[in-house]
Amino acid sequence: MRLLAVAIYLVLYTIISIPLFLILFVVGKINSRKKAIISQKIVIYLGFRPILFLSGVKLTVKGEENILKDQPALYVFNHRGFFDILACYTTAPYPTAFVSKIEIEKIPMVSLWMKYMNCLFLDREDIRKGMQTILQGIELLKSGTSIYIAPEGKRNTGEELLEFHEASFKLAEKSKCAVVPVALNNTDSVFEKHLPWIRKAHVIIEYCTPLYMDQMERSEKKMIGQTVRGILSEKVKTNQAEI
Repeated sequence: MRLLAVAIYLVLYTIISIPLFLILFVVGKINSRKKAIISQKIVIYLGFRPILFLSGVKLTVKGEENILKDQPALYVFNHRGFFDILACYTTAPYPTAFVSKIEIEKIPMVSLWMKYMNCLFLDREDIRKGMQTILQGIELLKSGTSIYIAPEGKRNTGEELLEFHEASFKLAEKSKCAVVPVALNNTDSVFEKHLPWIRKAHVIIEYCTPLYMDQMERSEKKMIGQTVRGILSEKVKTNQAEI
């Protein structure tokens, strides 16, 4: 029943999106930053929040004081499933972009909304293109747009977090912005654990204390991926007791 409700809503949202795309296209010609912020608000309030409601997701947010609303930051989260993005985006500051795998760019409506919000599509198989994406991300951060990224690189189905790709943290190092670890619990219980059905679930998202790489020693910078992975692993295990 929940799957059907979400499917119907997505069809309606797709129809509504067509005129909104045209309006935002015009807005973008005048002010590209405003276009990204309005697009993000539309996606959150007309897209993600209704989907979370229809899916029966109870969302608990911890550490809201660590969401940096007055400065851009690199938000690093552990990847469990599709609903990771919904949990993160509905709590994200404005403007915010996501780093996604290149395959998502092939999904018409989804990729267009993502491009309107300045989201990035990372090709991990092509080093040159991957580096171009990282450089684009650095410029976004410098211009005031926060970025969410999952350094595991793919969805994790095990109990332990996968190894983090250290290259992900170049975004923060080169832009001199904060790194905010974001721990996610139980997002895969909504969908991935019982495909193709959607089930209600209690999802916990916790924003941890920001880290600043420009205040670290060189040895600490080299270990930043392991440091953040350790923080997230601890938070995930602690929060799991509340599920």
